[in-house]
Amino acid sequence: MSAPMETEQTTDQNGDASRHSLPEDKVLVPVEVTLKPSSTAKIDHVRSSVEGMLEKRSLSYIDGPIPVPLDDAFLSDNVQRICVCGCDTDEGTHNDNVLLFWQVKPVVHVFQLSEQGPCEDISSDGHSSSFNEWILPAKEFDGMWESLIYESGLKQRLLRYAASALLFTEKGVDPFLVSWNRIILLHGPPGTGKTSLCKALAQKLSIRFNSRYPQAQLVEVNAHSLFSKWFSESGKLVAKLFQKIQEMVEEESNLVFVLIDEVESLAAARKAALSGSEPSDSIRVVNALLTQLDKLKSSPNVIILTTSNITAAIDIAFVDRADIKAYVGPPTLQARYEILRSCLQELMRTGILTSLQDCKNVMLPNYASAKDKLNAPDFQEGVTFMQLCKRLLETAEACEGMSGRSLRKLPFLAHAALTNHFDCNPIKFLCTMVETAKRERSELPD
Repeated sequence: MSAPMETEQTTDQNGDASRHSLPEDKVLVPVEVTLKPSSTAKIDHVRSSVEGMLEKRSLSYIDGPIPVPLDDAFLSDNVQRICVCGCDTDEGTHNDNVLLFWQVKPVVHVFQLSEQGPCEDISSDGHSSSFNEWILPAKEFDGMWESLIYESGLKQRLLRYAASALLFTEKGVDPFLVSWNRIILLHGPPGTGKTSLCKALAQKLSIRFNSRYPQAQLVEVNAHSLFSKWFSESGKLVAKLFQKIQEMVEEESNLVFVLIDEVESLAAARKAALSGSEPSDSIRVVNALLTQLDKLKSSPNVIILTTSNITAAIDIAFVDRADIKAYVGPPTLQARYEILRSCLQELMRTGILTSLQDCKNVMLPNYASAKDKLNAPDFQEGVTFMQLCKRLLETAEACEGMSGRSLRKLPFLAHAALTNHFDCNPIKFLCTMVETAKRERSELPD
């Protein structure tokens, strides 16, 4: 942040291009405003109304929803949801942090979710192509960012990286003096949510930067399925794909995300071609793909997102091009607790789990708060709420080694194992989850 008296316009990770005459103790807090599908209101008008509403609201700020004021006809007619997203934490460790209204400078982002769904390009032979295209922000990605829980700082690191990459381009930094490629590589074992994180990141950035890029698109490419076709077509589909992407990025107001899934298949094809086990045409296709990626570097409004399940197999040519090479591993104890906490909270909200006597409408504490409560000198084992927290922590400990994908499925599998589906106590349910987790882990292949 610049000095308090400076007024140079800059852009932060919230996509806010504003004059930084802001006192240094002010905290920029993103406030995301989702319009109703039927709304035709202008975004600027909605933003002004929400900013006015927030100025009158002399209350504290904490991550989570803000009720849409019913006494404001304009907002109640057009706004579906208002949400404070101040911390963007990965495990919810700071969700209890409260900021007072005089400490905060809200940055309002107004958007409307696209309900079109993925569009597939149909090839001349009638088969669907190997890429899908979404208009962002998309309804099917709504809430995905918040549901993904990783080690501390990963999601915030990706947001800040994107802000810097777009800012450097906007300010005209000489790429021969300071190099950046706008390529992200997420690698790690299957089931850790790498592809979901890429989609959620694209969704979040399309919201945060919609003042500069009113349009945003995501093109998802499955590298493995592409190569099964490309070998016989000598790279024609490569050219077709990137011609499509090039048309998108030529629109300066359009922010384009290209997601290449399972990028390690490129390395496999390249090595096989060099060893002679694949036709030499395949290596030309791989090289063509790398060349096309390099060409996109000159376009300021495109970000390449890539994933790999096999770290050791990633082509060095890709590794060298990536600005961020982030390992996404199995969830830590803290992340496992937060994932299971969100699952349990949802089952209690929907009535799948019955409410406990002394904790109706309970909000389970995050990991840090739960540890503090359980380690407190006045901890009472007999209190039902504390029993629930303790059992949840024990369940998270019992799920060591399970992927995030497996953890999200665990509550469903545990419920399916119950003899009585309609009278389910949360504490007993957690005991069933532990048994289910043990069974799932024992059935994993060696």
